[in-house]
Amino acid sequence: MALILRVPLLSTEVSSLQRSLDAPWRVAKPSRWKSLQSIFPIPVRAATEEPDRLVENGTAQKPAVALLSQDPTVAKDVGAGVLIQGVLDVSSPLPSDDSGVRNISPDLAAIYACCKDWTWRGYRIVYTTKGRGPPLLLVHGFGASLGHWRKNIGVLSQSYRVYAIDLLGLGASEKPSEFKYTMETWADIIVDFIKEVICEPTILIGNSIGSLACTIAAAAEAPEELVRGMVLLNCAGGMNNKAVVDDWRIRLFLPLLWLIDLLLLQRSIASRLFQRVQSRENLRNVLQAVYCNKDAVDEELIEIIAAPARDAGALDAFVSIITGPPGPSPISIFSDISIPVLVLWGDKDPFTPIDGPVGRWFSGLPATQSNVQLRLLENVGHCPHDDRPDLVHKELLPWLEDVCDSK
Repeated sequence: MALILRVPLLSTEVSSLQRSLDAPWRVAKPSRWKSLQSIFPIPVRAATEEPDRLVENGTAQKPAVALLSQDPTVAKDVGAGVLIQGVLDVSSPLPSDDSGVRNISPDLAAIYACCKDWTWRGYRIVYTTKGRGPPLLLVHGFGASLGHWRKNIGVLSQSYRVYAIDLLGLGASEKPSEFKYTMETWADIIVDFIKEVICEPTILIGNSIGSLACTIAAAAEAPEELVRGMVLLNCAGGMNNKAVVDDWRIRLFLPLLWLIDLLLLQRSIASRLFQRVQSRENLRNVLQAVYCNKDAVDEELIEIIAAPARDAGALDAFVSIITGPPGPSPISIFSDISIPVLVLWGDKDPFTPIDGPVGRWFSGLPATQSNVQLRLLENVGHCPHDDRPDLVHKELLPWLEDVCDSK
């Protein structure tokens, strides 16, 4: 998973800054939304014909920055949501959601029942394992956890020894205060986990920033042959939205991203924003935006995302990840990778669209690197493994069999 940010009408202490930020968007016409939509891989609700106002639940708000979905003409149809609304508006009440779900599925219960602790450099890392056979390591995206593989672990464990890990600062793993999170740190965790827990060459399977962490780990450990193969599900271009700076449109709006960083570094603002992030309504909105299969967005999924945000240290992790360095781009390190790679990409992903800078680069990769295969999944969003697991397994299982039989 990735994060969606939109900064609406701010409170009095930043209202003057709000007015200056709104100015560029007032001159934008609806016909120009399509040219702006790929600037940030972050969806919001469909805009009205007045681009400086968004209508949600019958109320109009004026955003400081509008970040659009892949295709604004269908944003309403796909339920494009906003993760945060009224974040800094002190006049609006904070959500009072009922936390948790009464029941979880047997598959998820079995995953949690097998969870164990592993200590990495003094920090507690949670993981689960199931099955026998060649090892696989599943790595979730930002905001998610090992429970996000609820529909995959059971299937994969029939033929493989499956591990799924909660990255430091996410899921049920420890969230140390004032820790500086980086993509390289998460890659180090993956490498050390293979060395200390799995203890043999492993196939990595990641989603979003989990894919990028796997890529960094595979590139770093290529000489030691710790990674046997790799599956990337809608790979992220960086840890946050400052990643794709080689695109002139990203460079143009970098000051706005830096502004968001500045606001998040103010503890009171970050705390209020994070309380909004935990709202089940907001989470449901964003999940509906990034999933094509709306039935997959159930209460269990919302709780998988919401529960870790209630942990001590979750706010610090959130701020560090959003404001930290984006880390290496997959484009800059992929030439070091010679192992078999399967790239699966949901074609309706609003975060990392297939026609965005990173998606286009991956689309052309099989023509230049024979070890890479790309499969485009139709009508699938940012999290293919949970959105349409049947399509993922259809492509993944034969590929895994070929890789394991070739060694």
